[in-house]
Amino acid sequence: MANGNGNGALSGAVIAVAGAGGPAGRATLMRLAEAGAVVVGSDADPQRLAEAVDAARYAHGGATVVGDTVDLLDLQATRDWAGRIEKDFGRVDGLVHLVGGWRGSSSFAGTDLADWELLEKLLIRTVQHTSLAFFDALQRSDRGRYLLTSAAGTAKPTAGNAAYAASKAAAEAWTLAMADAFRKAGGEDGPRAAAAILVVKALVHDAMRAERPNAKFAGFTDVTELAEAIAGVWDKPAGEVNGNRLWLTEKP
Repeated sequence: MANGNGNGALSGAVIAVAGAGGPAGRATLMRLAEAGAVVVGSDADPQRLAEAVDAARYAHGGATVVGDTVDLLDLQATRDWAGRIEKDFGRVDGLVHLVGGWRGSSSFAGTDLADWELLEKLLIRTVQHTSLAFFDALQRSDRGRYLLTSAAGTAKPTAGNAAYAASKAAAEAWTLAMADAFRKAGGEDGPRAAAAILVVKALVHDAMRAERPNAKFAGFTDVTELAEAIAGVWDKPAGEVNGNRLWLTEKP
């Protein structure tokens, strides 16, 4: 069963993190482990995932942090992953969706629809699969949360970002539909679980700063700030966050 180190809202919570091997995933594993959660990460890159899991374990000795290589483009494999987590740890209290990807063009007319085909898989299909796979388990939890990270550009798409912005907008709409399902399931008592969207302009991390020491990264959200915001969602009642966009940057 679940065991955590902390005493707060995340103590003993079991949180799955999709896209755990990237910089945002690493920061999120660290922060959730620090808060006392049991963390189960997945990533398409086994080596990157193993490194992220090991780093979180090393930083927070005694924390339960495990990795599982899952093909999130396979709905049954994603359902199996959700089932294994609930079987192994007794519950699932969250799914943090950090699967990313970007493709753009120099102009609207120059958009390559192959970019859309890739982004539809990475940014929409994975959201569909994780949300469907984890919905019932999150609904059974007393603190279930589904969190999608999205981009401010969906509200004001630029000419060269059509495929990316449209993909993110579709993922947001899907997540808000999940939120409505939680609302309806809660009835007059309000939702037991919540689905919400954390909106950033873009993310930045230490390696990016090292590569571009003179860049200002204006309006960017550091991955550690994102991880802090993710953990903070569990401090709020489900009804307060369900169906909301939580802005970590200025609205366009």
